Amino acid sequence: MDARERLIVGLDVPTIGEAEKLVSTLGDDILFYKIGYQLVFAGGLEFARDLAASGKKIFLDMKLLDIDNTVASGVENIVRMGMSMLTLHAYPKAMRAAVEAAAGSGLCLLGVTVLTSMDAEDLAEAGYNLDPHSLVLRRAEQARAAGMGGIVCSAAEAAEVREVLGPDMAIVTPGIRPTGSDHGDQKRVMTPFDALKAGATHLVVARPIVKAPDPRHAARAVLNEMVAARWPANR
Repeated sequence: MDARERLIVGLDVPTIGEAEKLVSTLGDDILFYKIGYQLVFAGGLEFARDLAASGKKIFLDMKLLDIDNTVASGVENIVRMGMSMLTLHAYPKAMRAAVEAAAGSGLCLLGVTVLTSMDAEDLAEAGYNLDPHSLVLRRAEQARAAGMGGIVCSAAEAAEVREVLGPDMAIVTPGIRPTGSDHGDQKRVMTPFDALKAGATHLVVARPIVKAPDPRHAARAVLNEMVAARWPANR
């Protein structure tokens, strides 16, 4: 994969009109888009189908979690939509149901380990007795055992997660911030260069591109950092 197949731009905007404008602005520079709750509830599912039909890859970030039959039924319909990636919370029963439902399709199922906006204090408040790092590794092991396509985790955990997953599973890392950019509400972040070096396969970047004065210039800057990680100038 080249950098354009590894960079996923998060369409974290409130309306389909804004999303369409952003996709048009980014043009052929961006092949992969993430669509999450905000846009889904503004008509984003039909928009996701249209983008997929136009040749774009879509990461549908729904973080599914429900009883087995409900998860399986949802995954079956998402397969029919032509999506490339789908998230669900990395609970073993849910992952096993999703894997069975997606069998034979091209849908890459991703287990969400620990949200990058959460730290140890947040997990303790939610009733977990594990720190974020330990919980991420445990859920990575469970995702591998369930037959998932990959996991979502902070780039800070990517190197050790790669050791758990082996060489073939995807590691998708949100919380990516280009060199010199603001961290926003993310607590565990990393630059594109460092994330790829740590073992990530795909990087999710939203705010630094979506909110930039010139989104296409910002996207190209991220792609350049990614290229530098794969093909260093001094290599």
